[in-house]
Amino acid sequence: MNMSRPTVALVCIARPTFDVPLAQRMADQAVARLAEQFTLVGSAAALVMDADAVAAAVATLAAARFDLLVLFQASFADSSMAVQLAECAAAQHAPVLLWSVPDERDGGRLRLNSLCGINLAGHALMLRQIPYDYVHCPVEDPSAIDQAARLARVGRARRLLHGATVGLVGERPGGFETCDYAAADLAAIFGVEVQPIALAETLHNAANADAAARRPFLDAVARMTPNLAELDATAVAGTAGVYATLRAEVSARRLSGVAVRCWPEFFTELGCAACGAMSMLGEEGCPASCEADVNGTVTTLLLQHLAGAPAFLTDLVSIDAASDTGVLWHCGLAPSSMADPVAGVRGTVHSNRKLPLLFEFPLKPGRVTLARLHRRSLAGGAAGYQLAIGGGEMMQAPRSFGGTNGVIRFDCPAATLLDRVMRAGLEHHVSIVYGEVREDLRAFARMAGLDVLELTNNQGTDQSA
Repeated sequence: MNMSRPTVALVCIARPTFDVPLAQRMADQAVARLAEQFTLVGSAAALVMDADAVAAAVATLAAARFDLLVLFQASFADSSMAVQLAECAAAQHAPVLLWSVPDERDGGRLRLNSLCGINLAGHALMLRQIPYDYVHCPVEDPSAIDQAARLARVGRARRLLHGATVGLVGERPGGFETCDYAAADLAAIFGVEVQPIALAETLHNAANADAAARRPFLDAVARMTPNLAELDATAVAGTAGVYATLRAEVSARRLSGVAVRCWPEFFTELGCAACGAMSMLGEEGCPASCEADVNGTVTTLLLQHLAGAPAFLTDLVSIDAASDTGVLWHCGLAPSSMADPVAGVRGTVHSNRKLPLLFEFPLKPGRVTLARLHRRSLAGGAAGYQLAIGGGEMMQAPRSFGGTNGVIRFDCPAATLLDRVMRAGLEHHVSIVYGEVREDLRAFARMAGLDVLELTNNQGTDQSA
Protein backbone atom coordinates (compact mmCIF):
# COMPACT_ATOMS: atom_id res chain seq x y z
CA MET A 1 0.00 0.00 0.00
CA ASN A 2 2.97 2.30 -0.59
CA MET A 3 2.09 5.76 -1.91
CA SER A 4 3.53 6.96 -5.21
CA ARG A 5 5.52 10.16 -5.57
CA PRO A 6 3.22 13.17 -4.90
CA THR A 7 2.45 15.55 -7.73
CA VAL A 8 2.86 19.25 -6.99
CA ALA A 9 1.75 22.09 -9.24
CA LEU A 10 4.24 24.95 -8.96
CA VAL A 11 3.68 28.49 -10.17
CA CYS A 12 6.18 31.27 -9.44
CA ILE A 13 4.59 34.71 -9.22
CA ALA A 14 6.46 38.01 -9.57
CA ARG A 15 6.07 41.62 -10.73
CA PRO A 16 8.48 43.30 -13.17
CA THR A 17 8.83 46.44 -11.02
CA PHE A 18 10.76 44.45 -8.38
CA ASP A 19 14.18 42.77 -8.66
CA VAL A 20 13.39 40.27 -11.42
CA PRO A 21 16.88 38.67 -11.62
CA LEU A 22 16.82 37.96 -7.88
CA ALA A 23 13.23 36.68 -8.10
CA GLN A 24 14.28 34.35 -10.92
CA ARG A 25 17.16 32.99 -8.85
CA MET A 26 14.78 32.31 -5.97
CA ALA A 27 12.36 30.57 -8.33
CA ASP A 28 15.12 28.43 -9.85
CA GLN A 29 16.23 27.32 -6.40
CA ALA A 30 12.65 26.55 -5.33
CA VAL A 31 12.13 24.40 -8.42
CA ALA A 32 15.34 22.48 -7.74
CA ARG A 33 14.38 21.83 -4.12
CA LEU A 34 10.83 20.71 -4.89
CA ALA A 35 11.88 18.52 -7.82
CA GLU A 36 13.95 16.40 -5.43
CA GLN A 37 10.78 15.05 -3.75
CA PHE A 38 7.84 15.73 -6.05
CA THR A 39 6.69 15.35 -9.61
CA LEU A 40 6.22 18.94 -10.76
CA VAL A 41 3.62 20.34 -13.13
CA GLY A 42 2.80 23.96 -13.96
CA SER A 43 4.96 26.85 -15.07
CA ALA A 44 7.96 25.61 -13.04
CA ALA A 45 10.67 28.29 -12.90
CA ALA A 46 9.11 30.61 -15.51
CA LEU A 47 8.00 33.75 -13.70
CA VAL A 48 4.30 34.52 -14.11
CA MET A 49 4.04 38.31 -14.28
CA ASP A 50 1.15 39.25 -16.58
CA ALA A 51 -2.33 38.28 -17.74
CA ASP A 52 -1.13 36.15 -20.66
CA ALA A 53 1.26 34.17 -18.48
CA VAL A 54 -1.33 33.51 -15.81
CA ALA A 55 -3.87 32.45 -18.45
CA ALA A 56 -1.34 29.92 -19.79
CA ALA A 57 -0.62 28.66 -16.27
CA VAL A 58 -4.34 28.30 -15.56
CA ALA A 59 -4.78 26.25 -18.72
CA THR A 60 -1.87 24.00 -17.74
CA LEU A 61 -3.29 23.42 -14.26
CA ALA A 62 -6.79 22.76 -15.56
CA ALA A 63 -5.41 19.95 -17.74
CA ALA A 64 -3.27 18.40 -14.98
CA ARG A 65 -3.99 16.37 -11.87
CA PHE A 66 -2.06 17.31 -8.75
CA ASP A 67 -2.09 16.93 -4.96
CA LEU A 68 -0.93 20.44 -4.01
CA LEU A 69 -0.52 23.85 -5.60
CA VAL A 70 2.57 25.77 -4.46
CA LEU A 71 2.33 29.47 -5.24
CA PHE A 72 5.90 30.66 -4.89
CA GLN A 73 5.88 34.39 -4.32
CA ALA A 74 9.18 35.17 -6.02
CA SER A 75 8.43 38.88 -5.56
CA PHE A 76 5.46 41.04 -4.67
CA ALA A 77 2.35 40.80 -6.82
CA ASP A 78 -1.24 41.67 -6.07
CA SER A 79 -3.74 38.90 -5.35
CA SER A 80 -5.39 38.68 -8.77
CA MET A 81 -3.06 36.04 -10.24
CA ALA A 82 -3.02 34.04 -7.01
CA VAL A 83 -6.81 33.90 -6.95
CA GLN A 84 -7.08 32.61 -10.53
CA LEU A 85 -4.51 29.90 -9.87
CA ALA A 86 -5.96 28.94 -6.49
CA GLU A 87 -9.39 28.51 -8.04
CA CYS A 88 -7.87 25.81 -10.28
CA ALA A 89 -6.62 24.02 -7.17
CA ALA A 90 -9.99 24.35 -5.45
CA ALA A 91 -11.64 22.67 -8.43
CA GLN A 92 -9.39 19.65 -7.79
CA HIS A 93 -9.87 19.79 -4.00
CA ALA A 94 -6.13 20.43 -3.71
CA PRO A 95 -4.75 22.69 -0.97
CA VAL A 96 -2.69 25.78 -1.74
CA LEU A 97 0.67 26.56 -0.16
CA LEU A 98 1.71 30.21 -0.27
CA TRP A 99 5.52 30.45 -0.03
CA SER A 100 7.29 33.75 0.55
CA VAL A 101 11.00 34.38 1.11
CA PRO A 102 12.59 36.95 3.44
CA ASP A 103 14.28 40.09 2.17
CA GLU A 104 17.74 40.91 3.41
CA ARG A 105 17.71 43.86 5.81
CA ASP A 106 20.69 45.68 4.29
CA GLY A 107 19.42 49.26 4.47
CA GLY A 108 18.78 49.37 0.74
CA ARG A 109 15.93 48.68 -1.62
CA LEU A 110 13.11 46.29 -0.68
CA ARG A 111 13.98 43.98 -3.55
CA LEU A 112 11.24 41.34 -3.38
CA ASN A 113 8.53 42.25 -0.86
CA SER A 114 7.43 38.63 -1.10
CA LEU A 115 5.80 38.49 2.31
CA CYS A 116 3.39 41.28 1.49
CA GLY A 117 2.40 39.35 -1.63
CA ILE A 118 1.28 36.26 0.27
CA ASN A 119 -0.48 38.51 2.79
CA LEU A 120 -2.66 39.92 0.00
CA ALA A 121 -3.18 36.44 -1.45
CA GLY A 122 -4.13 34.93 1.90
CA HIS A 123 -6.80 37.53 2.50
CA ALA A 124 -8.25 37.09 -0.98
CA LEU A 125 -8.37 33.31 -0.62
CA MET A 126 -9.99 33.62 2.80
CA LEU A 127 -12.76 35.75 1.33
CA ARG A 128 -13.39 33.05 -1.28
CA GLN A 129 -13.18 30.21 1.26
CA ILE A 130 -10.30 28.59 -0.63
CA PRO A 131 -8.19 26.50 1.79
CA TYR A 132 -4.52 27.46 2.01
CA ASP A 133 -1.47 27.34 4.23
CA TYR A 134 1.77 29.28 4.08
CA VAL A 135 5.48 29.22 4.78
CA HIS A 136 7.77 32.23 5.10
CA CYS A 137 11.35 31.04 4.95
CA PRO A 138 14.44 30.99 2.73
CA VAL A 139 14.45 28.56 -0.17
CA GLU A 140 17.06 26.37 1.50
CA ASP A 141 15.03 26.00 4.72
CA PRO A 142 13.82 22.36 4.95
CA SER A 143 10.59 23.42 6.69
CA ALA A 144 9.17 24.53 3.34
CA ILE A 145 9.67 21.10 1.80
CA ASP A 146 8.33 19.42 4.94
CA GLN A 147 5.18 21.54 4.81
CA ALA A 148 4.76 20.89 1.10
CA ALA A 149 5.07 17.15 1.68
CA ARG A 150 2.45 17.25 4.44
CA LEU A 151 -0.01 19.27 2.39
CA ALA A 152 0.56 17.03 -0.64
CA ARG A 153 -0.44 14.03 1.48
CA VAL A 154 -3.48 15.93 2.69
CA GLY A 155 -4.35 16.98 -0.84
CA ARG A 156 -4.09 13.41 -2.08
CA ALA A 157 -6.33 12.23 0.76
CA ARG A 158 -8.91 14.91 -0.03
CA ARG A 159 -8.83 14.02 -3.72
CA LEU A 160 -9.19 10.30 -3.05
CA LEU A 161 -12.03 10.86 -0.60
CA HIS A 162 -13.83 13.16 -3.02
CA GLY A 163 -15.77 10.83 -5.24
CA ALA A 164 -15.21 7.81 -2.98
CA THR A 165 -18.17 5.53 -2.35
CA VAL A 166 -18.78 3.67 0.91
CA GLY A 167 -21.04 0.65 0.74
CA LEU A 168 -23.51 0.35 3.62
CA VAL A 169 -24.65 -3.24 4.16
CA GLY A 170 -27.82 -3.15 6.24
CA GLU A 171 -28.49 -0.66 9.03
CA ARG A 172 -26.80 -0.01 12.33
CA PRO A 173 -28.04 -2.03 15.33
CA GLY A 174 -30.65 -0.52 17.64
CA GLY A 175 -29.20 1.70 20.35
CA PHE A 176 -25.99 2.36 18.39
CA GLU A 177 -26.50 6.05 17.69
CA THR A 178 -22.70 6.26 17.53
CA CYS A 179 -23.00 4.69 14.07
CA ASP A 180 -25.45 7.26 12.70
CA TYR A 181 -24.28 9.36 9.79
CA ALA A 182 -25.55 12.20 7.61
CA ALA A 183 -25.16 11.49 3.90
CA ALA A 184 -25.57 15.15 2.92
CA ASP A 185 -22.82 16.26 5.32
CA LEU A 186 -20.42 13.57 4.12
CA ALA A 187 -21.04 14.64 0.54
CA ALA A 188 -20.61 18.34 1.33
CA ILE A 189 -17.49 18.04 3.50
CA PHE A 190 -15.65 15.15 1.88
CA GLY A 191 -17.41 14.39 -1.39
CA VAL A 192 -18.09 10.86 -0.12
CA GLU A 193 -21.17 9.00 -1.35
CA VAL A 194 -22.92 6.32 0.72
CA GLN A 195 -24.43 3.50 -1.32
CA PRO A 196 -26.90 1.22 0.52
CA ILE A 197 -26.59 -2.53 -0.10
CA ALA A 198 -29.44 -4.79 0.97
CA LEU A 199 -28.46 -7.03 3.87
CA ALA A 200 -30.81 -9.81 2.76
CA GLU A 201 -29.25 -9.85 -0.70
CA THR A 202 -25.76 -9.95 0.79
CA LEU A 203 -26.66 -12.88 3.03
CA HIS A 204 -28.26 -14.73 0.10
CA ASN A 205 -25.24 -14.24 -2.14
CA ALA A 206 -22.83 -15.26 0.62
CA ALA A 207 -24.79 -18.45 1.29
CA ASN A 208 -24.77 -19.33 -2.39
CA ALA A 209 -21.19 -18.42 -3.27
CA ASP A 210 -19.58 -21.26 -5.19
CA ALA A 211 -16.45 -23.12 -4.11
CA ALA A 212 -14.23 -21.33 -6.62
CA ALA A 213 -15.25 -17.93 -5.24
CA ARG A 214 -14.51 -19.04 -1.68
CA ARG A 215 -11.13 -20.63 -2.47
CA PRO A 216 -8.88 -17.49 -2.54
CA PHE A 217 -9.96 -16.53 0.97
CA LEU A 218 -9.55 -20.07 2.34
CA ASP A 219 -6.10 -20.40 0.79
CA ALA A 220 -4.97 -17.05 2.20
CA VAL A 221 -6.24 -17.91 5.67
CA ALA A 222 -4.56 -21.33 5.58
CA ARG A 223 -1.22 -19.65 4.83
CA MET A 224 -1.71 -17.10 7.60
CA THR A 225 -3.10 -19.17 10.49
CA PRO A 226 -1.59 -22.41 11.82
CA ASN A 227 -4.81 -23.69 13.39
CA LEU A 228 -7.44 -23.43 10.67
CA ALA A 229 -8.11 -27.19 10.77
CA GLU A 230 -9.21 -26.89 14.41
CA LEU A 231 -12.19 -24.70 13.49
CA ASP A 232 -15.59 -25.75 12.17
CA ALA A 233 -15.05 -26.12 8.41
CA THR A 234 -18.63 -25.29 7.47
CA ALA A 235 -18.59 -22.03 9.40
CA VAL A 236 -15.16 -21.11 8.01
CA ALA A 237 -16.50 -21.71 4.51
CA GLY A 238 -19.40 -19.43 5.44
CA THR A 239 -16.99 -16.59 6.22
CA ALA A 240 -15.26 -17.30 2.91
CA GLY A 241 -18.63 -16.82 1.21
CA VAL A 242 -19.03 -13.49 3.00
CA TYR A 243 -15.61 -12.38 1.75
CA ALA A 244 -16.38 -13.44 -1.82
CA THR A 245 -19.68 -11.55 -1.77
CA LEU A 246 -18.28 -8.36 -0.24
CA ARG A 247 -15.27 -8.44 -2.57
CA ALA A 248 -17.61 -8.79 -5.56
CA GLU A 249 -19.67 -5.81 -4.34
CA VAL A 250 -16.51 -3.73 -3.87
CA SER A 251 -15.42 -4.47 -7.43
CA ALA A 252 -18.81 -4.08 -9.08
CA ARG A 253 -19.72 -0.85 -7.30
CA ARG A 254 -16.14 0.53 -7.13
CA LEU A 255 -16.35 0.92 -3.39
CA SER A 256 -13.53 2.46 -1.37
CA GLY A 257 -14.79 0.97 1.89
CA VAL A 258 -17.73 -0.83 3.46
CA ALA A 259 -19.75 -0.49 6.66
CA VAL A 260 -21.44 -3.76 7.57
CA ARG A 261 -24.21 -4.70 9.97
CA CYS A 262 -22.09 -7.60 11.16
CA TRP A 263 -24.50 -8.96 13.79
CA PRO A 264 -26.75 -10.70 14.50
CA GLU A 265 -27.78 -11.86 11.01
CA PHE A 266 -24.46 -13.27 9.85
CA PHE A 267 -24.44 -15.48 12.93
CA THR A 268 -28.12 -16.37 13.00
CA GLU A 269 -28.72 -16.84 9.26
CA LEU A 270 -25.33 -17.90 7.89
CA GLY A 271 -23.91 -19.59 10.99
CA CYS A 272 -20.59 -17.75 10.73
CA ALA A 273 -18.86 -14.47 11.56
CA ALA A 274 -18.26 -11.69 9.06
CA CYS A 275 -15.16 -10.48 10.96
CA GLY A 276 -12.53 -12.55 9.14
CA ALA A 277 -13.85 -11.43 5.76
CA MET A 278 -13.77 -7.78 6.86
CA SER A 279 -10.22 -8.17 8.18
CA MET A 280 -9.09 -9.45 4.80
CA LEU A 281 -10.73 -6.53 3.01
CA GLY A 282 -8.99 -4.09 5.34
CA GLU A 283 -5.63 -5.72 4.69
CA GLU A 284 -6.27 -5.33 0.96
CA GLY A 285 -6.88 -1.59 1.30
CA CYS A 286 -10.66 -1.56 1.50
CA PRO A 287 -11.56 -0.55 5.09
CA ALA A 288 -14.46 -2.53 6.53
CA SER A 289 -16.23 -1.27 9.65
CA CYS A 290 -18.53 -3.29 11.84
CA GLU A 291 -21.97 -2.26 13.16
CA ALA A 292 -22.66 -0.32 9.94
CA ASP A 293 -20.43 2.57 11.10
CA VAL A 294 -20.16 4.78 8.01
CA ASN A 295 -18.32 7.63 9.73
CA GLY A 296 -15.90 5.08 11.12
CA THR A 297 -15.23 3.79 7.61
CA VAL A 298 -14.58 7.32 6.32
CA THR A 299 -12.17 7.97 9.21
CA THR A 300 -10.35 4.70 8.59
CA LEU A 301 -10.10 5.51 4.89
CA LEU A 302 -8.65 8.94 5.71
CA LEU A 303 -5.99 7.43 7.98
CA GLN A 304 -5.12 4.85 5.33
CA HIS A 305 -4.64 7.52 2.68
CA LEU A 306 -2.44 9.65 4.95
CA ALA A 307 -0.29 6.84 6.33
CA GLY A 308 -0.17 4.57 3.28
CA ALA A 309 -0.95 1.59 5.51
CA PRO A 310 -4.05 -0.36 6.61
CA ALA A 311 -6.11 1.19 9.40
CA PHE A 312 -8.47 -0.43 11.89
CA LEU A 313 -11.72 0.48 13.66
CA THR A 314 -11.63 -0.42 17.34
CA ASP A 315 -13.20 0.11 20.78
CA LEU A 316 -11.63 1.57 23.91
CA VAL A 317 -12.50 -1.15 26.42
CA SER A 318 -10.13 -0.72 29.35
CA ILE A 319 -8.32 2.03 31.25
CA ASP A 320 -5.88 1.11 34.01
CA ALA A 321 -4.66 3.99 36.14
CA ALA A 322 -1.96 1.92 37.85
CA SER A 323 -0.11 1.15 34.60
CA ASP A 324 -1.37 4.33 32.89
CA THR A 325 -2.50 2.32 29.86
CA GLY A 326 -5.63 1.53 27.90
CA VAL A 327 -6.72 -1.39 25.76
CA LEU A 328 -8.03 -1.01 22.22
CA TRP A 329 -10.04 -4.08 21.22
CA HIS A 330 -12.36 -5.59 18.68
CA CYS A 331 -13.73 -9.04 18.02
CA GLY A 332 -11.25 -10.03 15.33
CA LEU A 333 -11.33 -7.85 12.23
CA ALA A 334 -8.00 -6.01 12.46
CA PRO A 335 -5.82 -6.25 9.33
CA SER A 336 -3.36 -9.12 9.80
CA SER A 337 -0.34 -6.88 9.17
CA MET A 338 -1.06 -5.27 12.56
CA ALA A 339 -0.30 -8.55 14.38
CA ASP A 340 2.70 -8.74 16.69
CA PRO A 341 5.04 -11.04 14.73
CA VAL A 342 6.19 -12.62 17.99
CA ALA A 343 2.67 -13.97 18.61
CA GLY A 344 1.45 -14.45 15.05
CA VAL A 345 -2.15 -14.81 13.85
CA ARG A 346 -4.59 -17.52 14.91
CA GLY A 347 -8.09 -18.24 13.70
CA THR A 348 -10.74 -18.18 16.40
CA VAL A 349 -14.45 -18.01 17.19
CA HIS A 350 -16.46 -14.98 18.23
CA SER A 351 -16.24 -14.56 21.99
CA ASN A 352 -20.02 -14.27 22.40
CA ARG A 353 -21.46 -16.20 19.47
CA LYS A 354 -18.84 -19.01 19.46
CA LEU A 355 -18.68 -19.15 15.67
CA PRO A 356 -15.69 -18.60 13.32
CA LEU A 357 -13.98 -17.03 11.52
CA LEU A 358 -12.16 -14.26 13.31
CA PHE A 359 -8.46 -13.50 13.68
CA GLU A 360 -6.90 -13.38 17.10
CA PHE A 361 -3.62 -11.63 17.92
CA PRO A 362 -2.06 -8.89 20.03
CA LEU A 363 -1.36 -5.70 18.12
CA LYS A 364 2.31 -5.13 17.32
CA PRO A 365 4.30 -2.52 19.25
CA GLY A 366 4.88 0.85 17.66
CA ARG A 367 3.68 4.39 17.22
CA VAL A 368 -0.03 4.76 16.40
CA THR A 369 -2.31 7.64 15.48
CA LEU A 370 -5.96 7.68 16.56
CA ALA A 371 -8.78 9.55 14.83
CA ARG A 372 -12.56 9.77 14.72
CA LEU A 373 -14.90 11.77 12.55
CA HIS A 374 -17.08 12.92 15.45
CA ARG A 375 -20.70 13.86 14.85
CA ARG A 376 -21.79 16.22 17.60
CA SER A 377 -24.88 18.16 18.55
CA LEU A 378 -24.82 21.92 18.00
CA ALA A 379 -27.00 24.73 19.27
CA GLY A 380 -30.57 24.54 18.04
CA GLY A 381 -30.49 20.81 17.53
CA ALA A 382 -28.30 20.85 14.41
CA ALA A 383 -25.46 18.38 13.95
CA GLY A 384 -21.88 19.12 12.98
CA TYR A 385 -18.57 17.35 12.62
CA GLN A 386 -15.26 17.54 14.47
CA LEU A 387 -12.12 15.55 13.81
CA ALA A 388 -10.90 13.88 17.00
CA ILE A 389 -7.14 13.27 16.98
CA GLY A 390 -4.84 11.41 19.35
CA GLY A 391 -1.68 9.38 19.56
CA GLY A 392 0.22 6.88 21.64
CA GLU A 393 2.57 3.92 21.74
CA MET A 394 1.22 0.42 21.31
CA MET A 395 3.08 -1.72 23.83
CA GLN A 396 4.40 -5.22 23.31
CA ALA A 397 2.13 -7.20 25.59
CA PRO A 398 0.07 -10.39 25.62
CA ARG A 399 -3.55 -10.15 24.54
CA SER A 400 -5.64 -8.61 27.29
CA PHE A 401 -8.82 -10.24 25.91
CA GLY A 402 -9.86 -12.51 23.07
CA GLY A 403 -9.90 -11.20 19.51
CA THR A 404 -7.56 -8.48 18.27
CA ASN A 405 -6.42 -5.98 20.86
CA GLY A 406 -3.44 -4.05 22.12
CA VAL A 407 -2.22 -2.28 25.22
CA ILE A 408 -1.59 1.39 24.50
CA ARG A 409 0.15 4.17 26.41
CA PHE A 410 -1.44 7.40 25.28
CA ASP A 411 0.38 10.71 24.91
CA CYS A 412 -1.51 11.96 27.94
CA PRO A 413 -2.50 10.16 31.16
CA ALA A 414 -4.93 7.35 30.39
CA ALA A 415 -7.47 8.79 32.82
CA THR A 416 -7.29 12.14 31.02
CA LEU A 417 -7.95 10.44 27.70
CA LEU A 418 -11.00 8.71 29.12
CA ASP A 419 -12.29 11.96 30.61
CA ARG A 420 -12.00 13.73 27.26
CA VAL A 421 -13.74 10.89 25.43
CA MET A 422 -16.63 10.85 27.88
CA ARG A 423 -17.08 14.59 28.24
CA ALA A 424 -17.07 15.06 24.46
CA GLY A 425 -19.58 12.24 24.04
CA LEU A 426 -17.25 10.66 21.51
CA GLU A 427 -18.45 7.65 19.52
CA HIS A 428 -17.42 4.23 20.84
CA HIS A 429 -15.40 3.44 17.70
CA VAL A 430 -12.03 5.06 17.04
CA SER A 431 -9.76 4.34 14.07
CA ILE A 432 -6.04 3.68 14.45
CA VAL A 433 -3.13 3.41 12.04
CA TYR A 434 0.55 2.73 12.62
CA GLY A 435 2.70 5.82 12.18
CA GLU A 436 2.60 9.47 13.20
CA VAL A 437 0.11 11.44 11.10
CA ARG A 438 -1.42 13.80 13.67
CA GLU A 439 -0.03 16.92 11.97
CA ASP A 440 -1.41 15.64 8.66
CA LEU A 441 -4.82 15.23 10.30
CA ARG A 442 -4.69 18.74 11.72
CA ALA A 443 -3.81 20.10 8.30
CA PHE A 444 -6.63 18.07 6.77
CA ALA A 445 -9.05 19.53 9.31
CA ARG A 446 -7.96 23.07 8.42
CA MET A 447 -8.39 22.39 4.72
CA ALA A 448 -11.83 20.77 5.28
CA GLY A 449 -13.05 23.48 7.68
CA LEU A 450 -13.37 21.09 10.62
CA ASP A 451 -12.74 21.87 14.28
CA VAL A 452 -10.28 19.57 16.02
CA LEU A 453 -10.93 17.70 19.24
CA GLU A 454 -7.52 16.94 20.76
CA LEU A 455 -7.72 13.67 22.69
CA THR A 456 -4.12 13.36 23.91
CA ASN A 457 -2.65 16.85 23.67
CA ASN A 458 -1.60 17.87 27.18
CA GLN A 459 -2.18 21.55 26.34
CA GLY A 460 -5.92 21.38 25.75
CA THR A 461 -8.76 19.56 24.09
CA ASP A 462 -10.20 21.92 21.50
CA GLN A 463 -8.43 23.55 18.63
CA SER A 464 -10.28 25.70 16.14
CA ALA A 465 -9.54 24.76 12.54
